[in-house]
Amino acid sequence: MIYSKKLESFSQPWHNNPMELNESFKIRVGSLLPDRPLPFDLFIFLNKKMVHYLRSGDELSQDKINKLDRADVFYVPLGQRQDYKNFVYQRLNEDNLKTEVKAQILRESSITLVDEIFENPDVGSALTDSKEVIGEFVKFVDEAPEGLSHLIHLSSHDFYTYNHSLDVSIYALGLGMAVGYKGEELQELGRGSIFHDIGKRLVDVNIICKNGALDEVEWAQMQQHPTFGLQILDEYDVSEEIKACCFEHHENFLGNGYPQQLDGDEIHPMARIVALTDTYDALTTKRSYNKPMLPREAIEFMTQKLAQRYDPDLLKAMNEVMVRMDKDKASA
Repeated sequence: MIYSKKLESFSQPWHNNPMELNESFKIRVGSLLPDRPLPFDLFIFLNKKMVHYLRSGDELSQDKINKLDRADVFYVPLGQRQDYKNFVYQRLNEDNLKTEVKAQILRESSITLVDEIFENPDVGSALTDSKEVIGEFVKFVDEAPEGLSHLIHLSSHDFYTYNHSLDVSIYALGLGMAVGYKGEELQELGRGSIFHDIGKRLVDVNIICKNGALDEVEWAQMQQHPTFGLQILDEYDVSEEIKACCFEHHENFLGNGYPQQLDGDEIHPMARIVALTDTYDALTTKRSYNKPMLPREAIEFMTQKLAQRYDPDLLKAMNEVMVRMDKDKASA
């Protein structure tokens, strides 16, 4: 983990019993609020060691938060994980906290959880943990429908981290709600979209992180990731919906997708949603070999140039969702 040198100027290394990195979990600065007691300790990782930064019960000032990036991380002892979760839940239930602030806290706290989901060698535990992550998003949007717009506008458009999977899941939840998904179906759509790229665990990391377009051999391996994903998920008790999101999200209505070249009506309805939201996130994401499109540009491009690849009703619904969010943003 790369940590900015700016922290060195105001960290306070007073702790005498050093904690090891593997005895902690990461949280992002954006999930915290200033000037209120934190019921957990904060550590930073500097010069290859853990430094105790803030005592449990102390407050993080606005001045210190201003010196950090939202994506900077602190480390919290594993034994205080529930204390951190309770802190996040309490903030999400505060009546006087603005919806956009709650959206930031939810997203920033979930990014590190999704990071752990994909780094966890125990896929079974990761699948269980994903229920909590998606459950919080569904509950938040149910209680504050305008929160979805804030969550989408907070998207990082970072393709090379697990943010991509979280962003695709947020878009999929929004589109799913727009076409009538609710309850358990919405939960499974959210979990399926988070795990849509789980098969990339078995693709050479040099291919995943390559700075530039893939050659034919590399592309052939990359196209195996839906199959790899299905092989992984088949080892666990997961729904057919989650498996379909993983295995079919690169199929398209032209019948020339992969890995099965399915016709449009053969593609699972949830996989159709993930196909759309995955493409949208890819188009709006900065990569080494392309310039990202603005959200409106991406939707127009998909509607004008790629329309035949997607479920036309879903593409129309996605366009309507984006138009409505643009209006909401303009009137805010």
